[in-house]
Amino acid sequence: MVNFNQKIGVATDAVIFTVIRGELKVLLIQMKKTPFTGKWAVPGGLIEDHETTETAAKRILKDQTSLNNVYLEQLQTFDEPKRDPNGRVISVAYMALVPSNDLKLKTTDRYSDVRWWGVKKLPTLAYDHSKIFKIALERLRAKLEYTNIVWSLLPTEFTLTQLQDIYEIILGRKLDKRNFRRKVIELGFVISTGKKIKGEAYRPAELFRFKQKKLAYVEVM
Repeated sequence: MVNFNQKIGVATDAVIFTVIRGELKVLLIQMKKTPFTGKWAVPGGLIEDHETTETAAKRILKDQTSLNNVYLEQLQTFDEPKRDPNGRVISVAYMALVPSNDLKLKTTDRYSDVRWWGVKKLPTLAYDHSKIFKIALERLRAKLEYTNIVWSLLPTEFTLTQLQDIYEIILGRKLDKRNFRRKVIELGFVISTGKKIKGEAYRPAELFRFKQKKLAYVEVM
């Protein structure tokens, strides 16, 4: 029998990644709401009447990082009946990638704090956010191997060393420098800017940029 009186909330949660000083980090907010007061969580909230889950995720991203037009993709739906002790809430989770340069954090008065946390040393998260985070991290690592989404984590111009560093930080393993550079150049998703900066051992390093900043499938690994 269909229950026409059911009250089920729909929320969106956003797992926001960046790389800061050689470390992959995720954005967390500190809760005020009971029963999770003082606990940390990924940013999220109920969608508003006029919103889709994607527009709600974009609003949350802007509220917490002041950024627009960054990489955003839907992960999956989390609908465990008891995932929220305050009532039945279904969450559509998203993953966002943002560059660390000029990143200014802010939060609303609904939360006590907002902070970047290294993915290897997270606190215990509220709700089912540990599960959501793990799925987002797995998605990021997988997408890095067969797409060009790395553009979302780098400045407009970068060296091939900086590019390789991002891959190694996220994948958690070293890559052969010569093979990595050869593969990247052959794939053609980055192109030279014609400019150089002081690089390793004071030798000028060539600067590159991405051919396009939209999702494309490239077998990097």
